[in-house]
Amino acid sequence: MFRRSLVGAVLVAGLLAPARAAEVDPLLPAETESVMFVNVRQILDSGLVKKYALGQVKQFMQGNDAKKMLDKLGLDPLKDVDRVTAGSWGKGQEDLNLVFVVRGRFDPEKLFKAAQDEAKTNGDRLAIVEEGKYKLIKFTPENQPKPIYAAVADEKTIIGATEKKLVATALAAQGGAKPQLKKDLAALVLKQDEKASMWAAGVVEGKIEQLPPGVNIPGVDPQKLQKQLEKMKTFAMTLRLTEDVSLDVDMGMKDTDAAEDFGETVGQLLGTVKQFLPLIAGQQPNAKPLVDEVNKTLKSKIKDKDVTVSLKLSSEAIGKATGGGD
Repeated sequence: MFRRSLVGAVLVAGLLAPARAAEVDPLLPAETESVMFVNVRQILDSGLVKKYALGQVKQFMQGNDAKKMLDKLGLDPLKDVDRVTAGSWGKGQEDLNLVFVVRGRFDPEKLFKAAQDEAKTNGDRLAIVEEGKYKLIKFTPENQPKPIYAAVADEKTIIGATEKKLVATALAAQGGAKPQLKKDLAALVLKQDEKASMWAAGVVEGKIEQLPPGVNIPGVDPQKLQKQLEKMKTFAMTLRLTEDVSLDVDMGMKDTDAAEDFGETVGQLLGTVKQFLPLIAGQQPNAKPLVDEVNKTLKSKIKDKDVTVSLKLSSEAIGKATGGGD
């Protein structure tokens, strides 16, 4: 009896326990303004992905070209990659700087040898370059303003960035680095849920640019909206995939008055979105279950200085919309 009671108490405590706080990755530089985290392992293990997407992903990876490349790299993304953390900063696409850290299980020698072989036949897209004592892989994506540099730091870590020196700095710090993020961004990251499928967080105070000219949102004054956005201090988004999907977007405002003001506008925006939903359902009958759930669960609330938008979608509705339902 005592053991059953103890087990029950432990299970209840686990269910009621708060979400585990995310960690500040020590390899992200101090310049970072926003952080994105993707829990690859949790996503692949989620009931929703297993039911509706994993089969297609496996089929794609078994294709001749994909399989040859993965075999050459000695990499199985479905088993070897656990999570990805990225930090970014800059004013626009051409000025964007990025550092990303991939955690999992890797074969450094095999990955580097594969990159060397690829560079011999595809040198315009991939090359081996040096930065100080480090040899890096340089990859130049099509239609992108900046190349990506990467290196396998060890059997558990791949580091990449838009600048060679950023990768070299992270490699030098690997194993003994201390968190470098600015205090306000680090505090925001620590509020995020490490067990979520994906989250993004950033300090946006003074960084929101003007709305594009000619923006016309029914029922919303663009000049008023611009002034409200200028009072936003932080932004965070959390996506959770289990058997279902939930999305939460939190916008931290300058003060409670700003939150009340902006919260009213957000409510109007959601109302406008819901007005157009029946048109989508009319054109795409399969989407009606999803439309109905969006209409029911898309909500906003104001609490202290925060304005939060939330949405939940069930596996059943997603299945019917994608043609994968029972």
